[in-house]
Amino acid sequence: MSWRAPLADDLEQLPADRRRQPRSWQPAGSAGLQSTAPGSPPLLDLASNDYLGLAAHPALVEAASQAMHREGVGAGASRLVSGGRSVHEQLETALAAWLGRERVMLFPSGFQANLAAVQALADRHTLVLADRLMHHSLLVGIRASGARLQRFAHNQLDALEQRLLQARRDQPQRRLLVISESLFSMEGTSPDPARLSALCQRYNAALLLDEAHALGVLGPGGRGLGYGLAGVSLISGTFGKAFGSGGAFLAGEALVGEWLLQHSGPYRYTTALAPPLAAAALAALTQINKHPERASQLLERAERWRNRLEAAGWPRPSGQGPILPLLVGDNQRALALQQQLEQAGLLSVAIRPPTVPAGTARLRLVLRHDLPPGSLALLISALGSP
Repeated sequence: MSWRAPLADDLEQLPADRRRQPRSWQPAGSAGLQSTAPGSPPLLDLASNDYLGLAAHPALVEAASQAMHREGVGAGASRLVSGGRSVHEQLETALAAWLGRERVMLFPSGFQANLAAVQALADRHTLVLADRLMHHSLLVGIRASGARLQRFAHNQLDALEQRLLQARRDQPQRRLLVISESLFSMEGTSPDPARLSALCQRYNAALLLDEAHALGVLGPGGRGLGYGLAGVSLISGTFGKAFGSGGAFLAGEALVGEWLLQHSGPYRYTTALAPPLAAAALAALTQINKHPERASQLLERAERWRNRLEAAGWPRPSGQGPILPLLVGDNQRALALQQQLEQAGLLSVAIRPPTVPAGTARLRLVLRHDLPPGSLALLISALGSP
């Protein structure tokens, strides 16, 4: 049998309403995007994760431009060869101080950072207890570590405690790792971080908290929901969301940082984060510290949007942050609503399985600080009746 046959069979069985098609976009004015397809109109961006509108901020563009002219576009090698630059160290030091952590390690992507995080905290002898809706990168990391996985119901910390209690009864000395996100990217929901942290301390379990979508928006000064919690062993964060740049990092104890330096394949065997991206992320941190009101205003706006959507007869989007999932259930209906919004000048992508569980297709509405006035009224009109 040809090696191509399994691929062809899989694609043949894939339903039409679950097929993906990439599209190319270009910026089109304030908070707008325009498809590169000929004749496409500009759309108001309700899809990207640029929560604070920093991706095109002049301070970030200038910082990236200066770094590019000073150091080139790419680093050319891993941090352990010749790819290290002073901007990497500056960003790591600034983030460590901002988050109150001993050590920060940079990675070119959030996927790599999560692989490295799981492999640092788990091995084949470890039991991992993870939220059922964790990001795919975390699941891949668990599989790569060889650890045994048990999932608990989404944000149900009573269920987690029962599993922790049972695990300690069965094997008192077993290595345990709990994994959760602080803001789930497709649900818009968050766990109780203080209780989550306390549970892990009580049962002597390491806690990996993925803060990719929370940093810059949630927690004191945008420092995330894990800020100041002693039970959080390792924080995973990215620069591709509220920071408006690219790349990622892990923040934790000096011990974990040294282990990553000495043993982490995702850190060792990859080209270092591009200097312009690191410089832009450093400039974004300055902006976040200088303008904390942007995050609070964004959260206030998110509450107004939830109230209006609910008043219009739609299911109230869960959570408190800038991610507002509009659950519709059926894949075809979600795709139809996506097209309906595009015809009205709005971009919101239909999220379908396997990204979300079967029967929970949704429009993922994302608020940005720089959305123009009247955006909500336009959305409500474009959605029509539920």
